[in-house]
Amino acid sequence: MDNGVNAKKIYVVGHKNPDTDSICSAIAYAKLKKKLTGEEYTPRRAGQLNEETQYVLDRFKVKAPALLSDLRVQIKDVELRKVEGLNGSVSIKTAWARMKELNIKTLPVTREGKLEGLITIGDIATSYMDVYDSFILSASRTQYRNIASTIGGKVVVGNGHSFMVKGKVAIAASSRGLMSDFIEESDLLILGNRRDVQQDAINLNVSCIVVCQGAEIPEDIIAQAREKEIVIISTPHDTFTVARQINQSIPVKRFMTTEGLITFGMRDYVDDVKEVMAKRKFRDFPILDNKGNFLGFISRRRLLNSRRKQVILVDHNEKSQAVDGIEEADVLEIIDHHRLSSIQTIGPVFFRNQPVGCTATIIYQMYQEEEVEVDPVTAALLCSAIISDTLMFRSPTCTPLDEASARKLAEIGNINIEELALEMFNAGSNLKGKSAEEIIFLDFKQFTVNEIVMGVGQINSMSKTELKDIKAVVLPYMEKARKKNHLDMIFFMLTNIVTESTELLCCGPEAQSKVIMAYDLREDTEDILLKGVVSRKKQLVPTLVSTLQQ
Repeated sequence: MDNGVNAKKIYVVGHKNPDTDSICSAIAYAKLKKKLTGEEYTPRRAGQLNEETQYVLDRFKVKAPALLSDLRVQIKDVELRKVEGLNGSVSIKTAWARMKELNIKTLPVTREGKLEGLITIGDIATSYMDVYDSFILSASRTQYRNIASTIGGKVVVGNGHSFMVKGKVAIAASSRGLMSDFIEESDLLILGNRRDVQQDAINLNVSCIVVCQGAEIPEDIIAQAREKEIVIISTPHDTFTVARQINQSIPVKRFMTTEGLITFGMRDYVDDVKEVMAKRKFRDFPILDNKGNFLGFISRRRLLNSRRKQVILVDHNEKSQAVDGIEEADVLEIIDHHRLSSIQTIGPVFFRNQPVGCTATIIYQMYQEEEVEVDPVTAALLCSAIISDTLMFRSPTCTPLDEASARKLAEIGNINIEELALEMFNAGSNLKGKSAEEIIFLDFKQFTVNEIVMGVGQINSMSKTELKDIKAVVLPYMEKARKKNHLDMIFFMLTNIVTESTELLCCGPEAQSKVIMAYDLREDTEDILLKGVVSRKKQLVPTLVSTLQQ
């Protein structure tokens, strides 16, 4: 039974601020795993797509993966206890019987699937123990068929679906003279087998007559009751039993709790739910969908059995780059091409890390190893990822395997590599209308070295003029971005693909001096131009890390 729980869904996801490699590799690897296992592997993205990646997906008509912003356990990862809702007009006695049958202490009261309230054992105890006046049935608008059912009787004549709307409950134990003094029109009268008392009740226009001990009801009394629209209920019980039980026919809506209900949604995080539960004495909490429909109950005990989300990471193994809540997830595999870093896993994982220019190259290798044919669209995505990560084979991270893989994938996907690369890089550098913050974090990765937290952003462009314009927008904002994101240093690479060089913008105490030291530049250097440096992964980050570790 699924119960809306993500029983077997496995997410395949890249890093925050995703690039073309992390998105395309996630899509292609989820497809391969699904083909090999038949299980549900679903690609996700950990942040907003950049223009280059959006262009690639649009060009090959592939839907962007949905956003996965947090891997913490949610209510949808917990098995709910499904309980059918009661109608508010159902009697207290019926609710009590249902609770005993299901061995539970709380029932939902629903109308057309929507939660109206909760009825608990405590509410029912209150209804039994509190002393109510004799008008309680009419005040509660009790249905006559509920009354008949509660006292083990049946409606002999009259509309059982109608409600007692006014009057009191009375017992015909007095003399006929006294009875006419206190019995009023619309009352419900409990009586026995005396024909004359039955006739008096008809004459007094009561709303309902309850005839006890299965006593005979003459035909003319039934005929008069039908004409006057008086309900007659026949029960095998005596007057004492009927009087004792009749209040149990009150509808649950009279006693249900409607104010201050604490409900949760399927997307709520278990950590947050536990916090709320700890402050409340309730045993069961209702779960609703976004339209207010009741889905089931959650309890503290069930939260202990919640299932961790299962995830495969591609194109990263650094905790600061992973989806929030990664420490609570069950990491099954990591496929990457970066330096080893800080992801800790609960159990052993399949870890594949190769010194190639692109994760997509590794994914393509895995297709070949498993002898699974790559369809043209998947080939186009993998080829685009390699073009992007290797700057069309110009980056020093590019290996012969990357280039050979890209050319083979281009054949399968019927792609002209040079033409696609030009369009991708143009799309990626089209930053008109974007704020400085958006540009800085478009392609941004965070690293921690000796407790120093640094971020490195990068923009690749084929236009010197465009890079100059981007610098003018980004430079004044970098210090604000650093403080806002609690970073010690920010480095921003303005990489010219044509000249294969990078202008590096620095921000933060000692950031500039560390770069000068790392690249052995003149101490009075103001504008840092690094010729031949185009790769963040291979040429910038390792050099900075090694300097910061000294």
